[in-house]
Amino acid sequence: MARHRAIRQSHLTGLSVLWIATVCAIASAQDGPRAESTPGRPPQGTLPETVVPRQPAVDSNSGGATTPGDSSPNRSTPFPDNLDFPDDGFARDPSNLSDPSNPANWGEDADRPGPSGESLLDFGIQLDGGLRSSRSLFDDPTHRSVIDLQQITERAPVDMFDAIQREVGVLVQRTQRGAAAPFIRGLTGQQVLIMVDGIRLNNATFRAGPNQYFNTIDPGMVQRIEVLRGPQTVLYGSDAIGGAINIVTRSASNRFTSYGGQASWVNRYSSADNGFYTRANYEGSTQDVAVFGGGGYGNFNDLDRGGDLGRQPWTSYSHWAGDGKIEYLLDERSMLTVAFQHFVQEDVARSDRFPSRLTIFDPQQRTLAYVRYQGIDFDEWFDRVMFTASYHRQKEGVFDQRLNSTNQDLSEVDNHSFGLNLLMSSDLGPAGRLTYGVDMNYDSVDSVKDRYNATTGLFVEPRTPTYPDDGVYAQTGVYGQWEVDLTPRLSGQAGVRYTHVYAAATPVIGVDDDNDPNTAPVDTPIRISPDFDNWSASSGLTYELLPGLQLAASVAEGFRAPNLDDLAATNENVQQNAADTPSVNLRPEKSISYDVGFKTESRLMRGQVYYFWTDIEDMILRTTAAGGAGTTLFSRTNRDARVNGFELGGAVEAGGNWELYGNLSYYLGDDIVNNEPLSRIPPTQGVLGTRWRDPCGNYADFYAWMSGRQDRLNSQDLTDSRIPNTGTPGFATFNLRLGKQINEWQRVSLNLENLLDKAYRVHGSGVDGPGFSAIVSYEITR
Repeated sequence: MARHRAIRQSHLTGLSVLWIATVCAIASAQDGPRAESTPGRPPQGTLPETVVPRQPAVDSNSGGATTPGDSSPNRSTPFPDNLDFPDDGFARDPSNLSDPSNPANWGEDADRPGPSGESLLDFGIQLDGGLRSSRSLFDDPTHRSVIDLQQITERAPVDMFDAIQREVGVLVQRTQRGAAAPFIRGLTGQQVLIMVDGIRLNNATFRAGPNQYFNTIDPGMVQRIEVLRGPQTVLYGSDAIGGAINIVTRSASNRFTSYGGQASWVNRYSSADNGFYTRANYEGSTQDVAVFGGGGYGNFNDLDRGGDLGRQPWTSYSHWAGDGKIEYLLDERSMLTVAFQHFVQEDVARSDRFPSRLTIFDPQQRTLAYVRYQGIDFDEWFDRVMFTASYHRQKEGVFDQRLNSTNQDLSEVDNHSFGLNLLMSSDLGPAGRLTYGVDMNYDSVDSVKDRYNATTGLFVEPRTPTYPDDGVYAQTGVYGQWEVDLTPRLSGQAGVRYTHVYAAATPVIGVDDDNDPNTAPVDTPIRISPDFDNWSASSGLTYELLPGLQLAASVAEGFRAPNLDDLAATNENVQQNAADTPSVNLRPEKSISYDVGFKTESRLMRGQVYYFWTDIEDMILRTTAAGGAGTTLFSRTNRDARVNGFELGGAVEAGGNWELYGNLSYYLGDDIVNNEPLSRIPPTQGVLGTRWRDPCGNYADFYAWMSGRQDRLNSQDLTDSRIPNTGTPGFATFNLRLGKQINEWQRVSLNLENLLDKAYRVHGSGVDGPGFSAIVSYEITR
C-alpha cells in the first residue's frame, strides 16, 4: 500500500506542477510577439484557418465586423490539421501528397463552407480521426504521427503488419502469419487501444500480450493510420495505456463534386511466399453523395526465410474482405455516413507450435457497420457535433489438437459490440476550444467448446469454453478537453474523464470444497459482476523556443479495467503449451506518464525527440499458477511496474527531391514487485534511409532497418519457445523501394526486401523474417 500511495502522490504532484506552470503563464503573459513567418499556431486570439468560429452579427452602424478567422496580412500560416509524419515519424508539408483527405487535393466544389465559413469536410477530418483536436501534430504536446495514403502505397502492404512495421517507436510482433500485434512504448495487447474510424476494435475478450486482431483490417481500404503514443484515456477511455492506433478508412477522392466515378485495381505478388494480394475499388461522387467500396483477396504460401532456414512450415493462409461507405450531404451544415466492413481469414495456423501441436484459426472474422452524423454551426448550442452508432462483431473459430493425442477441440468465440459516441466542440474565441462528449460500449459474448475423436470424428464431451457463454462487458465515459493559446508562444491543453466499467460472467473455477490438499479442486461455476470507476486527467504545454522549434511537455493518467480475458478466461491459446485460468479479484490498472520533447519544422529539416517515464500501478501480469499434463497454468495478479524510454527521428532535405531520414527508439521496462524485466519489451530499433520523390509520383527509397539484441528477459519469456533463452539476436536488413508512374492511370512498384538474405526474427515472434524477396505491384485506375 505504501508503494500505491507513493505513486498516487507522484501523480498528483506531477499534475499540480503542470497546472501551476499554466496558471503562472496566464498571469504573466510577458512573451514578446511571435515572428510572422513562424509556422505552427496562428497569432494569439485566432484559431487555425480550418477552425473558424461562428461569425459575430454584423452591426449595420459599424460597417461590419472582422472575425478571428478572417485572413489578414499579419496572419501567420498555420500547419494543416492533417499534417502527416512519414517513416521517420516527423512532420512534412502535405501539399504534394496524393492523400485525398488533404484539402489541397479536393475538387473546387468540395470545400463548400457552412454559414460560419467553416468547411464540413475540414470538420470531418478533425473529429473523425484520432486527434479530436484543432491543433496540428507539430503543435500538439504529445508524440503523435500519421502514416498517410502515399506512404501506405509505397510500403505495398498485403496486411496491416506491412503497413505499420518500422514506424517510429512501433514494433509489430506476429505469433503466426496473418497476425499482427503492435507494441507502443513497450506495451501491447489489451494495453494498446486499436480503433477503426474512431470505433473500438478492443473488446471484452481482447487477449493479453500479442494477439492477431490488428490484422483483421484490409490495408486496401485504409486512408491513413494515426499513431498516438502515451496514455489516451481522457479521449478514449479504458485500454489506451501504452497508446492508441486509429485506422481511418477511405472515402471518395473528390467528395461532393460531379466528377462521376472511377474504378481501380491493384495486384501484388510476393516471391517470399509465392503469394498474391489483389483488391478492386470503386468510387464516385455527385454534388451531394460520395461512394467508396471495394473487395480484396489474399493467398499466401509457406514463407521462405533468410539465410539457410528454408520455408517455415504452417505459415500459409488466406483472407478476403469487402467494404463500402456512403456519405450524404443532408444540407450545407450536416453530413450522414453509412459504412460496412467485413473481413475473414482462413486456415491461419500457429507456426510456433510446429510440429507437436496444430492450432488453426478458422475463421478469424470481423464485421463492422456504423451510421455517423456530423454537423457544424449550431448557433448557441455548439459549433460541431458528431454522433456515431456502431455494431462490431468479432468471431474466432479455433481447431486445436496435440498431435500425440486423438482428441480434437473445436471452439468458437463470438463477441458482439454495440457502441454509441457523441462528440461535440465549441469555440471559445480567445479562450480556445472545448471538446467534450460521452461514449458507451456494450459487449455480449457467446462461446462454446467441444471435444471430438480425431480418428472417428465422433463427439466426445463438452469442454469449458474459452470465455463464459453469458459474458457481458459495458463501458461508459464522459470527458472534456480544453485547448488554448496562453501567450503568443505558449499553448496548453487539459482534459478530464470519468469512466465506469461493468463486467459480468460465470467462469468455471477450481474450488477446494473439502479443505483437503490431497484431493483435486472441484470445477465450480462462480458468478462475478465487478464494477470499476475511474477519474483520469491529462495536461500538456508547448512553448516556442525559436521559430520552428517547440518544447513540449505533458502529464497524462491512464486507466484499464480488467476485461473478461483477465477475469474469466479458460484460454489455451497461450504460449506453446500453456493456458490462462480465471482471476476474478483483479484491480484496474492505473498509470501516469511524463513526457518531454522537442519538435522542429523548417523548410530543410523536420524532427522530434521525446523522453517519457510511465509508472503503472496494479499492472495486470501473468503468474505461474500450476502445471501438469504438459500444460502450464497462468493466473493474473496485480503488480506495480514502470516503463521509460526515448523516441527520436527526423529528416533533412538534401536537394533535388532527395532527403535523408531516420528514427530510433529505446525502451526499458521493469516488474517492480518481482524485480525482473517486463515481458517482451522491444529491443532498441531504428531506421536509416535516403529517399527520392518527384512531383509525378515516381520514387526511390533505400533504407536499413536495424534492431538490437534483447536479452533482458522475464521469467515468462524463458518458458516461451518464440524467444531464445539467451535472448533474441539483433539484426540489420537493407531494403529498396522503387515506384514508377507510367501514366495518369497506371503505376508499378518493386520492393526488394532483405537484400543480403539475413536470417532474423522480430523479438517475441513465432514467424521468422522473410529472406531476400521481391514484392511487385501493379495498379490501374480508370
